[in-house]
Amino acid sequence: MNFRLTPHVQEEAERRAIPRHLLEAVLNAPQQVVQASRGRKAYQSQADFGQGRIYLVRVIVDERRTPPSVITAYRTSKISKYWRGEL
Repeated sequence: MNFRLTPHVQEEAERRAIPRHLLEAVLNAPQQVVQASRGRKAYQSQADFGQGRIYLVRVIVDERRTPPSVITAYRTSKISKYWRGEL
């Protein structure tokens, strides 16, 4: 699926140290897709950012737009807060 990445999203991902290839990997093959606020979806995957630190990368997508638009992307160490099902 094609996604629209605004310059703002690209800048925020870079500022948050999320490499472009990881952002694209989460969009193309997320480990989970869960409901987010305002009718959006959160594409999310766990990723190793080195030194054994696992983070959850969440990419918020508005699928109602054509093509689907990426609203924001961030990483969090609070995996259990967002992960659905068993870890």
